[in-house]
Amino acid sequence: MSAPSRFDRGHTDDLMTFLSASPTPYHAVASAAARLEKAGFRQVAETDAWEATSGGKYVLRGGAIVAWYVPEGAAAHTPFRIVGAHTDSPNLRVKPRPDTGAHGWRQVAVEIYGGPLMNSWLDRDLGLAGRLSLRDGSTRLVDVDRPLLRVPQLAIHMDRNVSTEGLKLDKQRHLQPVWGLGDSVRDGDLIAFLEDEAGLARGEVTGWDLMTHSVEPPAYLGRDRELVAGPRMDNLLSVHAGTAALVSVAASGADLPYIPVLAAFDHEETGSQSDTGADGPLLGGVLERSVFARGGSYEDRARAFAGTVCLSSDTGHAVHPNYAERHDPTHHPRINGGPILKVNVNNRYATDGSGRAVFAAACEKADIPFQTFVSNNSMPCGTTIGPITAARHGISTVDIGVAILSMHSARELCGADDPHLLANALVAFLQP
Repeated sequence: MSAPSRFDRGHTDDLMTFLSASPTPYHAVASAAARLEKAGFRQVAETDAWEATSGGKYVLRGGAIVAWYVPEGAAAHTPFRIVGAHTDSPNLRVKPRPDTGAHGWRQVAVEIYGGPLMNSWLDRDLGLAGRLSLRDGSTRLVDVDRPLLRVPQLAIHMDRNVSTEGLKLDKQRHLQPVWGLGDSVRDGDLIAFLEDEAGLARGEVTGWDLMTHSVEPPAYLGRDRELVAGPRMDNLLSVHAGTAALVSVAASGADLPYIPVLAAFDHEETGSQSDTGADGPLLGGVLERSVFARGGSYEDRARAFAGTVCLSSDTGHAVHPNYAERHDPTHHPRINGGPILKVNVNNRYATDGSGRAVFAAACEKADIPFQTFVSNNSMPCGTTIGPITAARHGISTVDIGVAILSMHSARELCGADDPHLLANALVAFLQP
């Protein structure tokens, strides 16, 4: 038997609950907001004038949330400490005309969002969830969390070369899920079905943002349950850890020299260029309005931003036992080895030496180990919201995260201890 974990698994249990409750970015921010509300945070509307009050506040916009805690007596030029993350994951998303089918099958027309491992969506029981826009201008969340859709793979008897030449999928032809039988396609069937599921009258829905998700729940895995398998860890693992850390810091009653912030954006997987993405104005607008609400000037805003640090928290790659040669030979992040510091000298990650020192100090304070990830020089490096945040706002930014396997699969794999270790590091960062 391996040694038992020295960390309470309560955080990881709660992560699995969060993952199950958050099949879409809209559900993820609703889940985070509910936790913040329970901790005393209050939502502020972007259309209202903001007051110079202390305490916890948050803004919701689509699939993004920005939350912050203003300590009593905080000056207008008080710097921020930001945990950045993203709420979206690669998946199959419903097209504007969803009802399709052929040869006696009823299907749902989907578009590929982000860069999923497409084979991981085959022969998997899928639910359907998202946001419904109603005729009166309001929105309603919907979650059909039961086996509804399936993308059936072609039998090997009709694809004899698949074992030797590999699976080849056409994104348009091969990934349209089935959801029933019928010889005729009836426009409006899917939306009518979802109206019934959401308890709405027929014809109320005039717009939708819908996506598929695996209905298999997260689970501990392994002989000693030291692993966790589940969906959307990239990057709801960080959203959950950031929410938990912000709640913990706000409840601590500590004399904070910074204003702690959680910023969880949508559309990272497609470039972040939207009004809810990291390359949009949301974060900058919220931070500036917080400064100005406390009576600050542009000079105070400049001082606050100059002293601000952001940890861009996103998942990274643990060394893969079957593909170790794909990793840098001297950097092999391990599962349950602690959070990772992500470095790329070509600025695909925003970390520099001074940023490393900030993260190292947080981990030392929390008494946890950390690891370093750098890509193999022969492999292209991914990127995050880190460089975007640094460039757009002039904020010192450090890229970190948790090492996982099967990134961008419908079901990913992480260590059972690492989520808690990350959250502890974030608490130490937000409350230095």
